[in-house]
Amino acid sequence: MEQINNEKDLTLDRRAKLLELLGSNGQVKVHELSAKFNVSEVTIRNDLDHLESKNLLIRTRGGALKTQRVGIDYHLNVKRKKNYKEKQAIGSKTAELIKEGDTIILDSGTTTMEVAKNISNIKNLTVITNALNIASQLVDYPDIKVIIPGGSLRRTSLSLIGAPAEQSLKNYFCDKLIMGVDGISFEYGITTPNIEEAHINRVMIDIAKEVIVVADSSKFLRRSFALISGINKIHTVVTDKNIPEEEYQKFINAGKKVVIV
Repeated sequence: MEQINNEKDLTLDRRAKLLELLGSNGQVKVHELSAKFNVSEVTIRNDLDHLESKNLLIRTRGGALKTQRVGIDYHLNVKRKKNYKEKQAIGSKTAELIKEGDTIILDSGTTTMEVAKNISNIKNLTVITNALNIASQLVDYPDIKVIIPGGSLRRTSLSLIGAPAEQSLKNYFCDKLIMGVDGISFEYGITTPNIEEAHINRVMIDIAKEVIVVADSSKFLRRSFALISGINKIHTVVTDKNIPEEEYQKFINAGKKVVIV
């Protein structure tokens, strides 16, 4: 009986430490946990399956991701600190997809801001944006024409939303939409915490020839409150090398372009 109790205590302790690692890193890998705790990969998989049954994590092939509350709408000042190096790399790479003479939409967000920082040398570019901070960034780029729709200010994202903004956007048609999201998954599509933001994002999708989603790997397998669209509307995803492998394969198999930085 004492041995059984000891084994139970060891299991509980290991699972508690596993959750601490997950909270710190955002994701964990089976083989790394097996080595760290000196137990078999089968044991770690059992741990992960048990914790997933308690809604404490999301299982992925080869590991797990931490769960996210769907309704949290973080301020830009908080968001920009998360995975900043990855966002910088994504912004730089995405700018390479923009060509001279393009008309593009830059959606609000910290990753789209990194795109804005990398387009100053593109000639004859027109940028439509509902993000006040991005418009401010573009002020000093003389070769870029900036169009800002009207609307109500959403302070957490510094974006303009609502019926006036949506109606204004419907007057345009553009080559590319570059959109940041709070959650992206093959099964659930792209999502955001704010319903009105989702509405205006759908209008942006409707007026764009190509939809490019910019999202660091922490956004994958996350599902936020309001649905923007299914992945059928997406043409290209730009993300970092830590994208969950099974999600990568699903997007590729569905004919989507996935650019890894």
